[in-house]
Amino acid sequence: MKRIWLLAAVLLLAGCGVQPSEVTAGRPAPTGVAPGVTLYFVDSRGELRPNLRLTDRLGTISEAMSLLLAGPGGSGLHTEIAATGVTRVQVVTTPGLIRLGVPLTIGEVTPRGIDQLVCTALGVHVQSGGSRNEKVQVHFVQPTPESDERRTCPLIR
Repeated sequence: MKRIWLLAAVLLLAGCGVQPSEVTAGRPAPTGVAPGVTLYFVDSRGELRPNLRLTDRLGTISEAMSLLLAGPGGSGLHTEIAATGVTRVQVVTTPGLIRLGVPLTIGEVTPRGIDQLVCTALGVHVQSGGSRNEKVQVHFVQPTPESDERRTCPLIR
């Protein structure tokens, strides 16, 4: 009798109507465990260069911005962002846009320094599985027309 009930249960479950489905496309998978975060600094020719900072994890955009504002360390690269005692950056992400609130005025950052901020933020976003098509807006302590500009990173396409 037990066998009959067991056989009936197996047949019932086998015929429950679940059908195999086709493979569906989704977003690209995140890149996996990161040994650190890529920060963007400037080389001796004035060009942006990625620099891996070993932190044993990718971290957040805000954490990457703090590391960027702390400077290039002994990497042989330099920054075009003025030194500041405050390294906390406010980060707000919305669909299609990453907003950075930096503790700097526009006079404390060169155009290449703005690229450093944008590329570092976008790099963390993409490495976390986000879209390369996001734009980045950098808001300075004193609002300027540059604060409204939506930017991309020339190295991340």
